[in-house]
Amino acid sequence: MTDDVQTFDLLDRQLVQALMIDGRAAFSRIAAVLGVTDQTVIRRYRRLRGAGLLRVLGLPEGERVGLYESRLRIQCVPGAAVDIAEALARRPDTGWVKIFSGGTEVGCLVSSRTREDHEALLLRKLPRTRQVTGVTAQTMLHEYTGGANRCFGRDCLTGEQIAALEPAPAGGEGAGEDLVRLDDADHAMLAVLARDGRAGYPELAAAAGRSESTVRRRVEYLRGSGALSFDVEVHSVHLGYALEAGISATVAPSELAAVGRALARHPQVPFAAAVTGAANLAASVLCRDQRDLYRYMTEGIGALTAVHRLEVLPVLRSVKRAGLMSDGSRLFDAP
Repeated sequence: MTDDVQTFDLLDRQLVQALMIDGRAAFSRIAAVLGVTDQTVIRRYRRLRGAGLLRVLGLPEGERVGLYESRLRIQCVPGAAVDIAEALARRPDTGWVKIFSGGTEVGCLVSSRTREDHEALLLRKLPRTRQVTGVTAQTMLHEYTGGANRCFGRDCLTGEQIAALEPAPAGGEGAGEDLVRLDDADHAMLAVLARDGRAGYPELAAAAGRSESTVRRRVEYLRGSGALSFDVEVHSVHLGYALEAGISATVAPSELAAVGRALARHPQVPFAAAVTGAANLAASVLCRDQRDLYRYMTEGIGALTAVHRLEVLPVLRSVKRAGLMSDGSRLFDAP
């Protein structure tokens, strides 16, 4: 299916946006909020998911579970970007892979369970790839978006509908711990949720080798402690946003937290994080067209006077939008 076939109708967009707020919300709850029948919501969801237009994914939060995460910017020779991006996309430890405009730079997020796996990619595999001419790695320090801070995709819902769909606030036992330890049963369960964030508790229990009640409590714990979040994988063009861009900004350290929180409130920003490097703030922006991006640059992020330097990288192609963490074989083969 090509990216220009269709734009979702109003109910499609409302359903997607409801799932962005709570990916595991009961269909009956979504239906009540949207003012339609349960069966209408179920049919819409099954149609969109069956056509490959929508997926709900349950993914571990790297900062909370001790993953080694880096945002990579990989410069390559002309003509090599597609092959490199596709090879990276096949890796189980890449969360997203994008080719930026110009076609000679690939961006990706790498999340590794061990420092050894992380260093193997950065120090051995990529440097030995002949078509790669340079690699910049930034460590993820703090993410400002996510959960209740995620504003993108709520323009079709009223404030009352959003409030009715918001999941319960994080809290309870373990919510304040610095790190959540995952065991083998957790990883087995997360592997299922990474493919289908709405997988039922019987399926999760079978994968984890635990009872349904135990799995239910564990999911609630991981979610409440911020170790597990639910994301919606959908091509933004179907929601009316034809232009995606990566943003790299330099902000005074004393203003970094304030600017990051401000970006998280912008409806155009699905992702914003503090990172290492001279450009210490990274973000993704979704706009309807070039004029919309220009307005955001001048009136949105442009209004944040603490931003001293700004680089905008339009995305030419998204090769991978969300990925599954696993211990599977490493699929990156240096050309």
